[in-house]
Amino acid sequence: MLTSLYIKNYALIDELTVRFNNGLSIITGETGAGKSILLGGLSLILGKRADLSQVKNSEEKCIIEGVFDIANYNLKRLFKSLDLDYDVQTIIRREILPSGKSRAFINDTPVTLESLVALSNHLIDIHSQHQTQQLTQDDYQFQVIDALAKNKLSLDKFSKSLRLYKSLQKSLEEIKNSKTEMIKEYDYNLFLSKELNEVDLESVNIEDLEAQYEELNNVEVIGEKLSRAKAILNAEDLGTIDQLNSVKQELSKISSHGKAYEIINERIVSISIELDDILVELDNLEDNLSSDPQELERVNSKLQIINNLFQKHSVLGIDDLITIKNQLQSKINNTESLDATITNKEQEILQVEEELSQIAQKIHQNRKAVIPTFVLKLEALLADLGMPNAKFKIELTRLGHFAINGKDSLQFLFMANKGSSYNALKKAASGGELSRIMLAIKSILAEYIQLPSIMFDEIDTGVSGEISNKMGNIMKQMSHKMQVFTITHLPQIAAKGDSHYKVFKTDVEDVTHTQLKRLNEEERIVEIAQMLGGLSITESAMAHARQLLN
Repeated sequence: MLTSLYIKNYALIDELTVRFNNGLSIITGETGAGKSILLGGLSLILGKRADLSQVKNSEEKCIIEGVFDIANYNLKRLFKSLDLDYDVQTIIRREILPSGKSRAFINDTPVTLESLVALSNHLIDIHSQHQTQQLTQDDYQFQVIDALAKNKLSLDKFSKSLRLYKSLQKSLEEIKNSKTEMIKEYDYNLFLSKELNEVDLESVNIEDLEAQYEELNNVEVIGEKLSRAKAILNAEDLGTIDQLNSVKQELSKISSHGKAYEIINERIVSISIELDDILVELDNLEDNLSSDPQELERVNSKLQIINNLFQKHSVLGIDDLITIKNQLQSKINNTESLDATITNKEQEILQVEEELSQIAQKIHQNRKAVIPTFVLKLEALLADLGMPNAKFKIELTRLGHFAINGKDSLQFLFMANKGSSYNALKKAASGGELSRIMLAIKSILAEYIQLPSIMFDEIDTGVSGEISNKMGNIMKQMSHKMQVFTITHLPQIAAKGDSHYKVFKTDVEDVTHTQLKRLNEEERIVEIAQMLGGLSITESAMAHARQLLN
């Protein structure tokens, strides 16, 4: 429930603080006194968009703050989902800065307007004439029936499955749409894949191939150079090895004459051994060297194929070709398994469809079960509200497809008078009748579910006399289970309240200000007397006011 409201620098309000109690709170005031300003300020902390034109003094900050007692609202899970600290005394604050920017806070934590709306929907319901028109809309009619049918959990489950169902259908459609293109590409991908597989890329070392090609392509030159190198090393008298042996003999004779000579001798010995090994290696290389035109052709051909593939696929290395080969194989596999993928997807859709049908059937049965009782209660309340011949027929029809909230269509049909026919509510009911129907529905809902605080904005428009008295009784009855505010011009309703607040204007130094005051008992008698007889209060009006209050 709303326990207090603070408004500063908003419209015609400089600053005001008002505290509210449980039960039925009455708000009255002359036309133009500023009741709409009060509603506007309250709407801001419920998530309405703000603009600088609503600020009284554009050079100062505008603040709207409401304190709510939410102990009985079971909102801990919602606070957790919004990442907010839960407190049974929750404070919502909106600020409009001189720059025009708006800020929102819940328990001093900055929040987005989306979070503010998500919470405020559970706290207070401002029922305006515009909302009365919602009664004629399918969405609201479903909300009413589903609230009575306790369908929330089933609808949440249905909504989740429906999102999955639509996602699977979209995926299947995309697969089918891509099937033609994938089939067109299949043959070409298969050709490219075969071309890459024939090379056996995983076993190819491009550097080894190039080295092998260079050797095979230069056999004669290599043989000639190997032979000359051996001759230089091994020639008698003038050969490098013989010359080195001579050097080695000379140095060995002085190696014992000092460390330096010993070291240089060891180095010559080492070089001599290395040259002997090199000579043996040259012999082996020469022996193994042979001309093989066929192998040369094979290696050359393979190199050309690989270089052509590099150019064809615009890559520089074997690893890149292997990656492309794997990608092609994946595309080929996807195409070859396309029919199986489609079949599996269709089967998955059928399973979700079956689950949706079962949930929708449960929702339908719950709706069907509560409608007769709802109609009886609604017609009884409307009879008390001066509509004794009002009859309702609620048609619940199974659809051949899934809708957003099940598999039903719902229509509220209304007949106001005997002898007339049932027609859609928006065509058959006048504005005054719609207001009474909405009040009756809210009253029924209050018996079944924990409604947030509700503020009726002149729901009594177009009614008077005994009917207004009945409307007041209904709101009074509702206030036993919830906090109810009503803005009214009717004294019969004003007298039903547990608390009475008056909105009025004052002029100070040629500036108009809007104020809100809680009336005491005597002030309340005067206010109701004015509502009965105008500004000129007669003794009979005062007596009538006392009688209404008693």
